[in-house]
Amino acid sequence: MTRKIMGTLTSNINLSPQYNVPKDYPPHGSVVEEIQGLIRVHKHGYVERPQVVPCVTASSKMSPELNVTSRDMAIDSATNTWARFYVPISQHKKMPFLVYFHGGGFCVGSAAWSCYHDFLARLSAKVECVIMSVNYRLAPENPLPAPYDDGLKAIMWVKQQMLHQQHNKGGSEWWTSKCNFSSVFLGGDSAGANIAYNVATRLCACDGAALRPLNLKGLILIQPFFGGEVRTGSEKCMAQSPGSALNLAASDTYWRLALPCGANRDHPWCNPLVKVKLEELKLMRTLVCISEMDILKDRNLEFCDALVRAGKRVEYGVFRGVGHAFQILSKSQVSKSRAKEMMARVKSFMAL
Repeated sequence: MTRKIMGTLTSNINLSPQYNVPKDYPPHGSVVEEIQGLIRVHKHGYVERPQVVPCVTASSKMSPELNVTSRDMAIDSATNTWARFYVPISQHKKMPFLVYFHGGGFCVGSAAWSCYHDFLARLSAKVECVIMSVNYRLAPENPLPAPYDDGLKAIMWVKQQMLHQQHNKGGSEWWTSKCNFSSVFLGGDSAGANIAYNVATRLCACDGAALRPLNLKGLILIQPFFGGEVRTGSEKCMAQSPGSALNLAASDTYWRLALPCGANRDHPWCNPLVKVKLEELKLMRTLVCISEMDILKDRNLEFCDALVRAGKRVEYGVFRGVGHAFQILSKSQVSKSRAKEMMARVKSFMAL
């Protein structure tokens, strides 16, 4: 008898990135960490996350011309890990499959944020791929490596859904039947790109048997959120407006909240260029998308150069005149133009 492992469509997923506070919770105490408008951490551990970006349901209205359908599915109810799927409905061929992780410094953000819902629907339509946007646990309540663990769990969940669909027609067929599982990609932006990278290195360290018949073909890192104790030129000198998606003070705060207790910014999860022999690292083909006006620009370029010197297959593009997270947060004409360029670059990368 075959055990039912099919994921279920959910109506009770907690879309809000803010946690509920028990009635008997102690007084909040003084604020010990804060990023204005995004997160406030109190002395006794209570965390506030203002609803700076609205959360929307999977059924929220999209542009009709996209011809993309979206649904949410539960991955792990114990941790409220779930995923939002984007499937082009006009495509009858098997499509590449992209597992995507949202940004937010590991501390804020949601796969239900309206900006990600809009961006990933457009990316799915443009690239002609199925996208699984993973909603992972957030720090500081769940510091690293919790998001990496959630990412690995999501990949293994996909494998189980695929095997179930092959042997028993079921409720997951609406998306699994559209996927070419021999063409699977990992990707994300900012902290999500960091998660994608660290999940990829874990998976590539295996012999591949654990994932078969899934075949990982590439890694797509958009403005990957890395750091280090020594500042780069762009971190020290890049002029940033007060409303920038990422500035140096916010970056430092995110790392203090996300890293394990006692770790500094040269921990390998933050700085992949120290304490790691890149030559010995197994890594799939990688695309890195870099923003010219991002404080992470120099660190991203150093990362690409180091991987090239280590003999890895890496390509990158620098998108002019835009800053961090421009593709989801900025409505300017130059940002819209660069977002289209980025999507075209991702499409060509996934087509190889």
